[in-house]
Amino acid sequence: MAERSMVMKNRAGLLVYLSRLNKILTTMTAWAGGVVLLINVLVVSASVIWRYALHSPIEWAEEVARAMMIALVFFGVATSTGRGGHIGVDLFLRFIPEPIRPYIVHASRWVLFLVAVGLVISSYGLLQVSRFQTTETGLPQVISVIPVMVGAIVMMLGALEHALSERRKVVLLSGGGIVLLVVLGWLKLSLMADPATAAAGLMLICFLLGILAGVPIAFTLGLSAMVFFICDPSLPFVFFSQQVVAGVDHFVLLAIPFFLLAGAAMEHNGMSTRLVELVVRGMGRFRGGLNMTTVLSMAFFSGISGSKLADVAAVGGVLMPAVRRANEDSEEAAGVFAASAVVAETIPPCVNLIVLGFVANISIGALFIAGLLPAACLLVLMLIAANRFGGKINIQAAYPQMRPRLQLWLGAIVGLAMIFMIGRGVMMGIATSTEISAFAVVYAIVVGRLAFGELTLRATVKMFIDIAAMSGVLLFIVACATSLSYVLTIQMIPQQIAELLVGIGQSEGAWVFLLLTILILIIFGAVLEGAPALIIFAPILVPIAVQLGFNPLHFGIVMILAMGFGLFSPPIGLGLYTTCAICGVEMKNVIRPMIKYLLVSLGGIILIALIPTISTWLPRLAGY
Repeated sequence: MAERSMVMKNRAGLLVYLSRLNKILTTMTAWAGGVVLLINVLVVSASVIWRYALHSPIEWAEEVARAMMIALVFFGVATSTGRGGHIGVDLFLRFIPEPIRPYIVHASRWVLFLVAVGLVISSYGLLQVSRFQTTETGLPQVISVIPVMVGAIVMMLGALEHALSERRKVVLLSGGGIVLLVVLGWLKLSLMADPATAAAGLMLICFLLGILAGVPIAFTLGLSAMVFFICDPSLPFVFFSQQVVAGVDHFVLLAIPFFLLAGAAMEHNGMSTRLVELVVRGMGRFRGGLNMTTVLSMAFFSGISGSKLADVAAVGGVLMPAVRRANEDSEEAAGVFAASAVVAETIPPCVNLIVLGFVANISIGALFIAGLLPAACLLVLMLIAANRFGGKINIQAAYPQMRPRLQLWLGAIVGLAMIFMIGRGVMMGIATSTEISAFAVVYAIVVGRLAFGELTLRATVKMFIDIAAMSGVLLFIVACATSLSYVLTIQMIPQQIAELLVGIGQSEGAWVFLLLTILILIIFGAVLEGAPALIIFAPILVPIAVQLGFNPLHFGIVMILAMGFGLFSPPIGLGLYTTCAICGVEMKNVIRPMIKYLLVSLGGIILIALIPTISTWLPRLAGY
């Protein structure tokens, strides 16, 4: 009994030590991520000014920005891991018996720890390889590797703390289950003449188990790739971290944290509340006015935040209180939110448009323009549906205390001016999407501060830190998906799928291939979310579509819309779960009121797929 008490006391002491250490390290990476993000905004903005105003481009700017991008990702993901910010999706856990469910849930924490350990080991090897290497401009290569190792170590310690922070029985049994699976995998490999032949099978098993157990998608992808590199002795394990780093070592991807930052600045400035109130007061007198407000607000904020889940959070947080004050149906409102997010999928600056342009080698500016008319078509269809299925609201009940209209119009004008600046810059080719997004950040902070005065210095600092962590989580998904995509390419899986789909397209017709693609992407988009699904499927499907005669812009827009539809569709859409959580409703109550809006969205997507001109007309006018 005394021995057991001593063990428990030692475990408690270890947890206290780990917690303190984790808090210190997480604070350091959080501040480091915020500082790196700020420096990156300044470097990219200065680079544009030097090139256009002083006609003297800064040669090292892009390389430094890319190195800091890697630091931003790994500091951000380390911060989120330390804070317990990675949330698994309990989509399939409901089918697991209640007595063993806590053990399965907790096992996912051990997975986070294992992936972090793998990254530490692999990045140490990468650091040794990079010690005497330099970049194109002569900078030491280790500046891109050290943040990876530091972030991985902090991530490992944070994951370990969360893995140990549970009842002793749950910790031991869940950890024991992971150890058992590792031993079984090792036994299988040791009994095989050529272990490399089992690598693909074990990778697939890890991926499926990760999805079923609710492991966060980035770590599911990372675990799958890591297991493959471990099992295939012909590939050095250093390739694991090398490919993870390669996934985010791209200047164009900086547009993602920049657009997220610009959207956050607009929200902190109070522009979102002003705009929504203005739309509600203008549309509230019409039938379905509140539903129409939701559709319009989602469309507008898609052009600011760039992230669909960020859109739902921003609009839902502002509009749902008004929905409840007006005694409107919360389930109906949640359904409209989710369906409207599908409508806004191709409104720039969408994160998925940036990722698609990056992985499929399509002009991001052309994709931004190509997405406008399809979004407008879906927007009109959704407004009609919102009007038809909604009812009138009591505006006085929704907003007992109304702001002066001048304030509301000022908020709308400031936001629209930023959207105009982004669109004009892309269409005229004044700067790249990354450079324009950096200026959008400066505009949102400076102009928003002058116009509203609500963004304080303290709030600005917190905003940079929070967006750095959010960007790290989002881009770590891209990094791990890139590593898995590399593995799939080694296994010739994309080529095999390509041959199969080309055969279907040639025998059954190109339009059968297109409809089959929509079905595949709806299914995978529901589980994988946009970025990883795009990284895996876009390099396979886009060349096939071009080979079968489709315009890559048209096909890309259809891909984005199909995945967005899957993301917010019942019963497995991850985005729908997020929407229900934000709106405070249960998904089972949302499906019935939502289905009519989803059918409208699906009909619009099929219409856009069958009429390529909707996607290609504006880019053709712009010279693409």
